[in-house]
Amino acid sequence: MTESIRRIIVRYSGASSGFGPLTLGQDNMIRCIRRDRPEQINKESVWPVPDGVTVPAALDALRRLVERHDSLRTVFPAGPGPESFPKRQLVCGEGEFTVTVRAPAGRSTEGSEGSESVEGLEGSEGVDAFEGFAESGIDALADEVGRADVAVPFDLAAGPRLRFTLLVEADRVLRLIVVVCHAGADGAATTLLIRDWLALAAGKELPPVTARTPLEVAAVEQSDQGRRKAAAALRHWRKVLSAAPQAVFADSRITGPPDGVAAVVLRSRTAAADLAATSRRTGASPSVVLLAVFAALVARRADRTDLVMSALSANRQRAVMADHIGTLAQDALLALDTDTDDLDELIGRAKAASLAGYWHSTLPAGEVWALIEDIAHLRGSRFPRQVVVNDLSLTIPEAMSEARPAPTSDPELTWLPDQPVAVRVMLNILRISGSLEFALVACPQVLDREETGRFALAVPAVLEAAARGPVPLADLPALTGLGGAVRAGAWQRIEGSWVDLDAVRALVADALGSATRVEFADGRLVARIASAEPELTPSLAHRRVIGALPGRDTAMAPQHYVVHAAADPALPPHWGELAVVAEGSGRCPEVAGRLAPLG
Repeated sequence: MTESIRRIIVRYSGASSGFGPLTLGQDNMIRCIRRDRPEQINKESVWPVPDGVTVPAALDALRRLVERHDSLRTVFPAGPGPESFPKRQLVCGEGEFTVTVRAPAGRSTEGSEGSESVEGLEGSEGVDAFEGFAESGIDALADEVGRADVAVPFDLAAGPRLRFTLLVEADRVLRLIVVVCHAGADGAATTLLIRDWLALAAGKELPPVTARTPLEVAAVEQSDQGRRKAAAALRHWRKVLSAAPQAVFADSRITGPPDGVAAVVLRSRTAAADLAATSRRTGASPSVVLLAVFAALVARRADRTDLVMSALSANRQRAVMADHIGTLAQDALLALDTDTDDLDELIGRAKAASLAGYWHSTLPAGEVWALIEDIAHLRGSRFPRQVVVNDLSLTIPEAMSEARPAPTSDPELTWLPDQPVAVRVMLNILRISGSLEFALVACPQVLDREETGRFALAVPAVLEAAARGPVPLADLPALTGLGGAVRAGAWQRIEGSWVDLDAVRALVADALGSATRVEFADGRLVARIASAEPELTPSLAHRRVIGALPGRDTAMAPQHYVVHAAADPALPPHWGELAVVAEGSGRCPEVAGRLAPLG
């Protein structure tokens, strides 16, 4: 049997149009889209389909969905200059989009009212999934289609911000696969879109949209109040990044940037009950409880008590933005001290840290990256975003969660294909009601596959104990079996961070390409450089070292540079015989001056 694939053009005519500046969320996601791989940014999911929905009804519902929400009809024209970064958003009043319809051979989908077939293809691979239309086969094909489509980039200058694929039998829609451009909708907005789709596909009328549009959000952000809020957020980030350790994990197993991280999904009804009991007992929300448990386990594995974590899905804390269809995705920066006697006290600290982080998570992404670079210049270490928590529990409809097969065990672990995610450890909270479900993503340089599974199972183990009463954090090793960090070699604690001196030596040698010597003496990290380069100064040396720093989480730039004149740097230097031509910290006073207005 062969598979038929058709492309159908759907034309829309929205009730609104216009243009204006980017929202802060759009600006942030466009930067991510231009920097990262599509599969790291685009989001795919299989949307529920009401019983009996036909292809014409589905196409009509998708048209009405696109017409209903400005964000889906928004494009981002290339901006001026060589980088062509978009400077504005443009809401299209009219346009068209393509829906892919996949069906087995002999099952016609032609004749869809109001649609135009522009392409018909025969002989595609992978038809066995359609044989007999077994549910498992259809679900497998839907997942396969989604994984393939999510890796295809969106054209920011063309709409809409969604791609649709219908899996059909004859004229009946079996599955709807949607890939979302993150510049058009974040996870919470996608949940709202699924709600609207279900109503529209069932033939229902929806009330007018009352939530702020992206253009209205941009206007608020550009107001005096919006600018003051963004300035306060930058001050929060500066305070955390200037004082807290830049890297959470300092371990001899870390040899480079994360790549091919492992991912496992845990599901447990028992853990959901324990989570609810702990939440009632402590008066904290289930999300805060999970944040505290995750922080406690990370601190145990990192063998440190002071953590800096990034929290995603943080910007819908304000009621006025709860129903916004668009992207609000920006990091909340959480600084949390886990040096407490028990988990109950840590839950209280996690609540305060999350409130502070969420409140200060609406800010200009370009200025954030400039802030990170400036602080890296001054401190000699760059914030690597190692630990991430992403609470998606409010963004995944219960209908989608409950449609999955029941767990075969409690707790149940399901391993996913390795993912290209640039983090060391990430907790994605998928569901908290009825069943606790989360996806744990871990870099093998921090947690190997066995340790990743043990870490995932540690969460329900801690919740079981916490449901009964306060859990002493000193009991975590026996309760979870998690080991601490391994630091073999020349490690030193410098400005609150653990630093591998061998990694520093490799960094300095690679960056400067000269004979170098790094030593830690009198509480200061010093680099000596033997160079025949007359223009080499501590400032130039420091800039080169900072430029080579990304991906070297266990290293930091020296705090002081001593440049020696060497006629032939290729010869082994006799440092005592080489004249010192320049020395200093290499830090540029202008960088500190830029940070001063932030307070």
